Amino acid sequence: MIEFKHITTADIETIVSLMEEFYGIDNYPIKSDVSKALFEEFISNQNLGKAWLIVSDNEIVGYLILTFVFSFEYQGKIAFLDELYVTEKARGKGIGSKAIEFTKEESHKLSLKLIYLEVEPHNKKAQNLYIASGFEMHNRKLMRLKTK
Repeated sequence: MIEFKHITTADIETIVSLMEEFYGIDNYPIKSDVSKALFEEFISNQNLGKAWLIVSDNEIVGYLILTFVFSFEYQGKIAFLDELYVTEKARGKGIGSKAIEFTKEESHKLSLKLIYLEVEPHNKKAQNLYIASGFEMHNRKLMRLKTK
């Protein structure tokens, strides 16, 4: 049985540990102390988004984070599926698909107009999961500007 548990401050150590695993896949830098402080802020402000631990048979096997944005183009609140991670030993069991279905259900409850996400070009399994779940490749290029 798969469950999605809202993240509380008591879960911060656990989720940051999972984030370290996730970021390690592509050698992304992570500062645990910064991530912990960001979770304190994130959890205390419901306007920023929602986060859940993914639990399978009473074992934490991943997490997902939705962050919120207001869009005039899409006429309301949209979300960025900022992170979806399933531990290596839990992959291939349909947990990712269930997480996407859960995300879709939550998006209706939250009155979201759209969900964006980004996926690594080399991660074909994730791309296939998202496409099979109804996500489409966007014809725009994602760009960024670091301000600090």
